[in-house]
Amino acid sequence: MATNKHAMIRYRALDKCFSNFGRKFFINDLIEACDKAIYEYSGSDIGISRRQIFEDIKYMESDEGWSIPLERLNEGRKIYYRYENSSFSINQQPLSPMEMDQLKDTIYMLNRFSGMPHFDWMYEILARFETSFNLKGDTSNVVSFEENPDLKGLYFFSDLFNHIINKQVIRITYKRFSKPAYEAVFHPYHLKQYNNRWFLFGYNPEFKDKYPITSLALDRIEQIKTIQEKYIENDSIDFYDYFYDVVGVSVPENQEKERIILKANNKAYHYIVTKPMHASQKVLKYDGEIATIELNLIINYEFETLLLGYANELEIIAPLYLREKIRERADKVISKNS
Repeated sequence: MATNKHAMIRYRALDKCFSNFGRKFFINDLIEACDKAIYEYSGSDIGISRRQIFEDIKYMESDEGWSIPLERLNEGRKIYYRYENSSFSINQQPLSPMEMDQLKDTIYMLNRFSGMPHFDWMYEILARFETSFNLKGDTSNVVSFEENPDLKGLYFFSDLFNHIINKQVIRITYKRFSKPAYEAVFHPYHLKQYNNRWFLFGYNPEFKDKYPITSLALDRIEQIKTIQEKYIENDSIDFYDYFYDVVGVSVPENQEKERIILKANNKAYHYIVTKPMHASQKVLKYDGEIATIELNLIINYEFETLLLGYANELEIIAPLYLREKIRERADKVISKNS
């Protein structure tokens, strides 16, 4: 069974070609159709090989797929492909074993949200899926997620999620530690989890000249109200790119990426390799005892805290100011616990 990336997108694209009797689809046409479908879906232009298309066709014709009735018709020395019946489509067929597995995995993942506040409606949806597709099974001891349903502020998660989807402006009552609560008008865009906490990102008109994006921790939110104001949409920030150059959720304004060089002992090296600090991480050298590691990112508080977590197992080679900053933070820890 073909389970590689974008497989379902290719199958759907091929299905449209095979059922289109107004045009003859040769192998190069099928490749072009799949490439176009993948690009429209993901923006990727990786290019599909002839071999992959033949494997996809083989799978679609199999009992494991949809047992498609495919004709191979000659035109000169070339072959074009189409269904025996133009009304046939995999969309009209029962779910294939692969689709059943994917649906089952999705249901198992959705179950993690069913215990969260305001997600009670998911119980009914999941029960109907499990009954309709005979997917009921005991998954309680299969997977554990690092979730805390009692985490303060999680109560607002589903409301904020809906406000983002529905593009609604909200008024938030927010309280920082040791400071009075205040109200803020907020245009919500994105929710992100880090270190078992949730953060809301959006536009706050009060800070429009200083911060294009403002972040709020859900555990500091006290109240949310929908207000009737025109929603200012996010048309400039891709949040995947926005967080790509940092560890965590804080993105310092007007700060560029820097090259960080670390030396790690054997214990730290094996841990860092299996759980990278950042996507840019590279091992420049490893002699069996000491590893030289390079990262390229924007230095923020979360990254500094991550470095502190390795205590005496890491040495910061560059930049020197980061080395000094971590030393100062470590000295404060020592002084408070001595």
